[in-house]
Order: sequence, then structure tokens, then C-alpha cells
Amino acid sequence: MSGMVELANVTMQFKTSHGTLTAIEDVSFNVADGEFISLIGPSGCGKSTILRLISDIYQPIKGTLSVAGLSASEARKRNLITMMFQEPILLPWLSIIKNVNMPLELIHQKEHLSPMEALEIVGLKGREHDYPYQLSGGMQQRAALARSLVTNPRVLLMDEPFAAIDELTRDRMGQWLLSIWEQTRKTVIFVTHSIPEALFLSDRVIVLDANPGRVRADVAVNLPRPRTEEIRQDLQYFELLGTLRNHLRATQEREASGS
Repeated sequence: MSGMVELANVTMQFKTSHGTLTAIEDVSFNVADGEFISLIGPSGCGKSTILRLISDIYQPIKGTLSVAGLSASEARKRNLITMMFQEPILLPWLSIIKNVNMPLELIHQKEHLSPMEALEIVGLKGREHDYPYQLSGGMQQRAALARSLVTNPRVLLMDEPFAAIDELTRDRMGQWLLSIWEQTRKTVIFVTHSIPEALFLSDRVIVLDANPGRVRADVAVNLPRPRTEEIRQDLQYFELLGTLRNHLRATQEREASGS
């Protein structure tokens, strides 16, 4: 099966003061164009490493990886990939619109959004001349997403973007993210430690083992879209929640046993 993002038997190792650390081993999965998937698993299972491999920050020591049929390096050069981190990383001395415009100053690309178009998509029209300190944490993350969208990438990588936000705001941000995804239909790979968040957002949830990171399960989320808060009361939602918790429990038992 072909996909927008394809990993085949990818292994990544790092040299440490204690020897060689295998972060992930023989990881394989595909992500279709426009699909929203989440990666979950215990700390140290390689979730962030996978995002950095896809974005060409790291290069695998084994296996193959492609984005839109290209190498990760070529996809990066063509600005097909962008990444969001836990913190918005906005420059405090620049207005929001100037922060969003920054990627366009660094690349030469015809097909992009204007900063105002990106800000309108994320619901920040009217706040473009504010500075980061004038926005709430959730609004700052929306500005960071606008900055990610302005280059019009094909693939959006999100590394726990809502981890530092309180639970109620986090739920609202999830609903807001889905509304943007429904507008843009970007391919999204989303890292989270929250099972309910992964389940609410995703078409599929990939569960990873740790030490080294391997794919334990690839769970299809056949819940209707568009998703609303009412879905969290659905019997199928609770069944899927139980399935994912059982997989995570198995990863913890494997790690504890050292097998």
C-alpha cells in the first residue's frame, strides 16, 4: 500500500557515553494523503525520533523512508514537511504577523499562503499586530500553527503541541485543530501521551513499544466525522479506549520484564 509518508524497516541508533542506543528498530507504517494519525507509547519509545526522521533532522541507519514518493531530504528541500513542537517558539520582539511571515523570508516558493490567510485559518484575524506576550498559551500555539501552514506543506508533524496547556484548553484546541484539518486536509502525524486525545483526533493510532521502539499495534479509529464532544460518550469510543489502554499496558509489562 502506497502512502504520503512511508517507513519500511527503519532503525535509528545514537552514540552515547554508555555505548550505542537503539531508539527505534524495524519500524514500518504508511500514512495516506490527508490522513490524521497519532503515535502513542511510553517515554523512550521513539515517537519524537520518528518525527525527526520524517523531517530529515535525523537520517536512519537502516531501512527506507519517503514523503510524497521522495526522500525525506528532497521533501524538506521542497518544503513539503513542517513541524510543530511543544512550545510555540515565537520571537517576542516580532508581531504575530511577522512571526508567521518568517518562513517565507527564508524560502523561495510560489505556492504559499499569505500570512493573513494563515492567521484567518487559525482564527487569529484581528490579532496580527499583537505581540506573543499579549496572547494566551493556546493562541500562541495557533500562531505557531499559522507559521507552519504558511508554506503550504503536504505533511504536518506535531510533537505534543498541547502538552503545556491546561486540560480544558487542550480539549478546545483539539476541536479547533480538527476543524482546521477538515479545511486543509493536510497529512498529520501527531505525537501525544494522551490516549483520549489520540482517539478523538485520529483516523488511526499507532502504539509503540519502548527499548527499542517498535510498532506494537496499528489501530483503526472508525468513529464518525466530524467529531464532536458527544463522541466521547459513544460505546465504540469506550471500546477503542480500552483497546488502546490494553496495548499500552502490554508495552509497560514488556518493558518491566525486559523482554
